[in-house]
Formats: sequence, C-alpha cells, structure tokens
Amino acid sequence: MRLEVTEIRVERGGRRVLEGLSCVIEPGEVLIVTGPNGSGKSTLLRALAGLLPLAGGRIAVTGDADDARSVRELAHYVGHADGNKISLTAGENLAFWAAMLGVRAGRGGALPVAEAVGAFGLQAIAELPVAMLSAGQRRRIALARLLVAARPLWLLDEPMTALDAAAQARLLQHMLMHLDQGGIIVAATHAPLDMRNARHLALRH
Repeated sequence: MRLEVTEIRVERGGRRVLEGLSCVIEPGEVLIVTGPNGSGKSTLLRALAGLLPLAGGRIAVTGDADDARSVRELAHYVGHADGNKISLTAGENLAFWAAMLGVRAGRGGALPVAEAVGAFGLQAIAELPVAMLSAGQRRRIALARLLVAARPLWLLDEPMTALDAAAQARLLQHMLMHLDQGGIIVAATHAPLDMRNARHLALRH
C-alpha cells in the first residue's frame, strides 16, 4: 500500500493545528515527525489513524488489495497512553487485542501471543497483572500489540518513551523488519531514531 496525504487541515478547540500538509509515503518507508510541543505531531498521527476529523484535505491508501478498507483498518496506532487493561496480564491483554481486531495467529504475518511476548522480552512477567508492572514493561506490552495483528501502517507516538536501551534496540529491530516486509511507519518523536533512509517532517508552531 501507499499512503497519500493531500493538503490536510486539522483544527482542535477552534485552533488550526495543521494546515496544507501533504506527503506520500511508499511501502518500506519511514517518516519521522519532529517538532516542539504543540506543533501538531500527535494531532497528525491521530488524524492519520482516523481518530480526529479533517477540516480539509484527504488521507487515502492506494495499491492495496482491498480498496474498500480505510486507513483506520490498515493502521496500528500506539499513542502516549498504552491502552492496557491493568487488571489483565500481559498475555491476556495481547489476546484481547488479537481477538478484538479479528486476527488469527499466522494470518498475514501475525504472531501468536506467546511469540509476541517473547519478541519484546516479556516472558518473565507475562502472567502478572499489568497493574504490577513498570512503565517500561507496560510500554512493551503496548508495542507487542503491533505483532499480534499484522497491519501495514504503524503510527507510533513517542515510541521510545519509558524504554531502556535493550527494549529500544528490540523495537528498532521490529521496525526495520516491518519496513523490510513492505510496511510503512510514521513516528512522532523527540528522541533520535536511528533508521536507515528515514524521511523527516519537521513541524513548527
């Protein structure tokens, strides 16, 4: 698939946050979005995910086998909030997301829950309630969701937040594998991301 963003305008609370933004992202590409707080990084990702309405412009995918699917159906959005149910274990959270997204293990490259747990080094705490876990462990559970449901577009808001060096390395490895498989990543970040051939979009107030 190819992601096309054409002259989008987004308003929040009566204030115009994004105006006239356009870009085209091809399979296997990563777009790194930077800018100061309030410049619209999170707003852009939420608009791409279909969580915010557009005041103008268009967001579309082309070249997908199923032209009826929306960007929302093709995207994983991992925002500031981890989206974990704290009364459930790591494994139960991932099983919930796989079931909610209607994914069977092995379909489209989706991993079984146990493999996704292992991919982010969560084996030792997989049976503990999320309420007992650290911020970094909770973040890794949220990111493991990317693997239990295969979707071509990853929208990642400050993906390195709360991760130690080892977890950051794991995430970068999975991001590169996703790109190698023809996926697309849009990542908003303050922290440097060491991604080969990355494109950059700098937002300003």
